[in-house]
Amino acid sequence: MRTEALLFGGVAVFFGGTAVLYGIWSHGDPAGTAALIVACLMAGVISFFCAVNYRRRGRRPQDRGDAEVADGAGPLEFFPPESHWPIATAAGFAVAATGVVYGLWLFLIGVGALGAGVFGMVFQYADRGSGREG
Repeated sequence: MRTEALLFGGVAVFFGGTAVLYGIWSHGDPAGTAALIVACLMAGVISFFCAVNYRRRGRRPQDRGDAEVADGAGPLEFFPPESHWPIATAAGFAVAATGVVYGLWLFLIGVGALGAGVFGMVFQYADRGSGREG
């Protein structure tokens, strides 16, 4: 994952530099500058994620030139069998987006449902390593 971290780090630096230059040359165009800053931050998040995983797990068999196919055998990761939280998250987002048109009260209800859905997805399998059933 080190190569991926460096690659996305370079992309983040590129978008950051481009955002600075675009902001100066466009005399503060807010839309383009904001888009470039968001692109820089997104690439930075991916780079950070890859760097953290590389530090935690070390080199993968795919990173070594002398690795055999059998080195990558075995269980890869935990894949959840099913989840109802993506439906709740999508419904919350739809209500929040509708609330932008119809009023603040509907938007706030949608944001609450969206937050509950995201919270549920993030922490659905948080205790799977502790031996408790959930």
